[in-house]
Amino acid sequence: MGSEIVTAIYRAKPGHEDTLAALVAEHTPMLQRVGLATDRAPIVMRSRVDGTIVEVFEWVDADAARRAHEHAEVGPMWGRMAKVADFLTLADLPEAVTPFAHFEPLP
Repeated sequence: MGSEIVTAIYRAKPGHEDTLAALVAEHTPMLQRVGLATDRAPIVMRSRVDGTIVEVFEWVDADAARRAHEHAEVGPMWGRMAKVADFLTLADLPEAVTPFAHFEPLP
C-alpha cells in the first residue's frame, strides 16, 4: 500500500482559535514522530473568509489512519482537538465554491 495525502479541516469553537492553531502546529510532527505520517512537510492554511484551518499531510500508507485511532498518543491529541474545534469536510469551506481558492498560510 502506498502513502495517501489527506486534508483535515478544523473550525475553532468560539474563543479557541489560538488553542486550535497551536494543536494543529503539533499534529503532523507528532504523527511523523510516531511513524504514521511521512516526512513530507505539511501545508497548513486558514480560510480568509471564516478562519477555518486546513491541514494537508501524508499518511505513510492507506492503513495509517486506522492505526492512528489505536495509538496511545494520537487519540488524546485528537480528543483535545475535538474539544476546541469541529471537524469539517472540504465542502464546508467557503472557498470550495470557487476555482483557485486562496488561503492564508500558517506556520
